Amino acid sequence: MRVGSNPQKSERKITLTTHHRIVVVVYIPNEEGFYEHSFDVFKTCLNSLVSTINSQAAITVVNNGSHEKVSDFLNLYLKEKKIDTLISHNTNIGKIDALIGAARGSREKYITLTDADILFTTGWQEKVEEVFFSFSNVGSVSPIPVKGLLFGTSTVLKNILLRKIKFKSIAIPENFEAYNKYLESINWDLETNIDHKWNIIESNDCKANIGSGHQVLTVDRDILFKTVPTNPSLTLVGGTSENDYVDFSIDKANKLRLSTYNNYAYHMGNKLENWMIDLQNNNNKADTNIKNKLNTKSIDLHHNWFFNKQFGLQKKIVKKLFNIFYKK
Repeated sequence: MRVGSNPQKSERKITLTTHHRIVVVVYIPNEEGFYEHSFDVFKTCLNSLVSTINSQAAITVVNNGSHEKVSDFLNLYLKEKKIDTLISHNTNIGKIDALIGAARGSREKYITLTDADILFTTGWQEKVEEVFFSFSNVGSVSPIPVKGLLFGTSTVLKNILLRKIKFKSIAIPENFEAYNKYLESINWDLETNIDHKWNIIESNDCKANIGSGHQVLTVDRDILFKTVPTNPSLTLVGGTSENDYVDFSIDKANKLRLSTYNNYAYHMGNKLENWMIDLQNNNNKADTNIKNKLNTKSIDLHHNWFFNKQFGLQKKIVKKLFNIFYKK
C-alpha cells in the first residue's frame, strides 16, 4: 500500500549542468601476459581525464567484467566523485556494445568515446569543442590528428570539392613528435619528414585536420540515434564492429569527421612509459586552472549489405575526384 505522494512528482524538470560526457570502457581480466601493465595504463588514462576536463564535462566508466582490483579502484573513484557514473558488468559483453549502450544513455550534446589506454593532455576538451563551434555540421572530432584521408571522410571531401570549406595542405612541424608516438603505438612505420603536409580545413579562424582514427573521438549525440546500428554487435573486440558502429555512422549522417589542428592526446598501448608519466604530471600542475573554466528511425548498417556496398563505392569515387583535383 502506498502512503503519501512521491515528492519527486512535484519537483521541477532536471536541468543539465554538463554538455560533454566522456565514456570509457575498461576490460582487464587479470594482470598477466598482455594485461600485465594494463591497470597502470588505465589509471593513467582515467587520471588524465580527471585532471583535464572542465566543469562542463562528466565521466562515465563501463567496467566490462574486469578483475576485483579494478572494480575496487573504480568504486573508490565513484565514491570520491572523480567519476560521475559507473556501469558494471559481471562479464565482458563486448567493447562496442558496452560503449554504445553507455553513450546512448548519456544526455549531453557531445559524447567522447575513448579506449582505456588514451592519455589526454591539458586543453583537449576545449580544443575539440572549438572545432564543433567553429564548423557547421560536424559529426566527430578527435584530439589525435592523423595524416591521410582515413575513416569516413567522404562528406568532408565533398564539401571541399563543392567549395563549401576552405582547404589547404600545409606542414605542421609541432605535430611531428606526437604523430610518431601514435604511429609507434599501433606498430606502423614512422614519419621521417617533419615538413610532410597535413590536410587542413578552416572556418571562423579555427583550423582542423581531416579525418581521424577511432581510438578516441567526440561525437554529436544525434548520430547515436540516427545512423548507428540498433542491433547489438555481439563482438568482443575488433572485427568490423568499430567500423560499423562508429566510422560508417558518422559519414552516413553526412557530417564532418575531423580532428584538432594540434595533438592533444596519446595512444599508450598496454605498457606505461616514462614520457607518459611526465605528461600526466604536467596535467596535474595545470589541474587547478582547468576546473574553473569553463527521433529518426535508425538504419542497421551492420546487416545492410546494399548500403555497405553502395557506401564503399561512393567513398572511392569521392576520394578519387579529390586526389585528381588536389594532386594527392
